[in-house]
Amino acid sequence: MSTALGLALALGSAGALNWGYVAQHGGAASLPPLSLRRPLQSVRALFSHRRWLAGFFAGFGGWVLYVAALRLAPLSLVQAVSAGGIGLLALLAKRPLAPSERRGVIVALAGMVLLSVSLGGGSSAGSQPPWLHVAVWMGISVVAAALAVVLKGRLAAGSGLGVAAGILFAAGDVGTKAAVAGGGRLAFVPALLACHGVAFVALQLGFQRGSVLATAGVASLLTNAVPIAAGVIVFHEHLPGGGLGVARAIAFAAVVAGAALLAVSLRRPTPNAIL
Repeated sequence: MSTALGLALALGSAGALNWGYVAQHGGAASLPPLSLRRPLQSVRALFSHRRWLAGFFAGFGGWVLYVAALRLAPLSLVQAVSAGGIGLLALLAKRPLAPSERRGVIVALAGMVLLSVSLGGGSSAGSQPPWLHVAVWMGISVVAAALAVVLKGRLAAGSGLGVAAGILFAAGDVGTKAAVAGGGRLAFVPALLACHGVAFVALQLGFQRGSVLATAGVASLLTNAVPIAAGVIVFHEHLPGGGLGVARAIAFAAVVAGAALLAVSLRRPTPNAIL
């Protein structure tokens, strides 16, 4: 029962986060260039834009729902539900979808259906790993995000910053899963907030460079795919046995594949921001 409630909260979180992404993208793209050299001016510009501000609060509400979901359900299941939300992101983009994007929506929704079927076999809550394992995972994620920023010029417009944001959001989610256990694990709170904060900055800069799918779509792909792997590798979450276990494995693959199909069809708008 608690797992089902957790997944319902995850679904609500996905809806709020993806609507927030679309609203923030529309707001940021309409502003003068944001710059890390003028942080106060950039922050003031964002928070004075009503549509962007609505998206920000929607995203914050989605994050609160996400934290509640992690208290009730395994990390890998919560992330699988969240990954299916990229189909909603594509629909909210309000433009004709490319064939690969339409296929991505269908594949992601099929994965959601399979995930629902697989819940009949229950789920493993996993275990809290040693704090060092979580710290190493988060540290490697930070290095990978930095490399994405360095190599962003070789990627489609906005997607390099989307990659960095997705990896850092994922690192923050892994830290959140550890921190919700309480006790000494609360020491991860500063690190996870830092990851989310830097990811937020990278995403806003990306919004001015690329389309919502090239930025938020790629970020959402990594934000969900990486913690699914962390759930199995770091938190030792296991699949149910038999056919239901196969269905859940296929569901995980489907939601990630659907997100990937959406991410490969990237538009290249004119850049509108500088670092």
